[in-house]
Amino acid sequence: MDVGFLVIAGLVLIGLFILFSIVPVGLWIQAWASGVRVPLTTLIGMRLRRIPPARIIYPLINATKAGIPVELNKLESHYLAGGNVDRVVNALIAAQKAGINLTFDRAAAIDLAGRDVLEAVQVSVNPKVIQTPMVAAVAKDGIQLLATARITVRANIDRLVGGAGEETIIARVGEGIVTTIGSARSHKDVLENPDMISKTVLEKGLDAGTAFEILSVDIADVDVGKNIGAQLQIDQAEADKKIAQAKAEERRAMAVAAEQEMRAKVEEMRAKLVEAQAAVPMALAEALKSGNLGVMDYYTLKNIEADTDMRESLSKAAGEEDER
Repeated sequence: MDVGFLVIAGLVLIGLFILFSIVPVGLWIQAWASGVRVPLTTLIGMRLRRIPPARIIYPLINATKAGIPVELNKLESHYLAGGNVDRVVNALIAAQKAGINLTFDRAAAIDLAGRDVLEAVQVSVNPKVIQTPMVAAVAKDGIQLLATARITVRANIDRLVGGAGEETIIARVGEGIVTTIGSARSHKDVLENPDMISKTVLEKGLDAGTAFEILSVDIADVDVGKNIGAQLQIDQAEADKKIAQAKAEERRAMAVAAEQEMRAKVEEMRAKLVEAQAAVPMALAEALKSGNLGVMDYYTLKNIEADTDMRESLSKAAGEEDER
């Protein structure tokens, strides 16, 4: 009798354990006590659909307590789609408190788009300040300026899905800073009136197509950098110098080549002259032998050669005397 009773009690305990592990009775009681009427069969169905009931019921209780009507099926669908149910419900509660018109479908779409919907609602209420990195730009006088800006933005709930993020805002403001400084005639104008950058940036409507609304752009710091204009002139002069040196070297090489070519021609002419001079005695001998040249003619030719050599030596001596 005692053994049978123990067996029955054990089976009952095992059955209760299995029942409570499958059926979240405690969560069902907590939901009913909070005013959320959820059938027990619905919680069992969540178990079968591999949905943790607590991940759905607790956000539903929070929404109900805040007076926000949310359908249970939409919470389940958003969870199955990979969304964060808790954050969506918290965003709805924060939006209601701040007087922002935000529906569950809109909040769920923002969450599934990968954005933090709760942070977006908070930024809508409390604007966020974004600081740009150091932006370098050159004025028309060639002086480089380094500027940083603080951008005060407010989230635009209607453009969170498909709108560009903070990186786009920073890039556009940086582009506006470069444009403003680059169009200034002197860097002194920018240093005297840094608000001209803010005015130019705000007039461009840089928040178009983004998930934010730019409230203000304030220049935090402006420093003077390098004299880019002077550096460019120095680099240009150095480049021109190298080009001139290269052209001079090219001309020198051409002159050396022409000189070598002329020397080769002179050597060739000398060789031909020596060859011709070597043939003269043979020609004279042949002329004397054949009777075309007489003995007196030969002596007359020798006298002319001697006279020519004497004149050449005298002219050389006179030239050397003049040089002294």
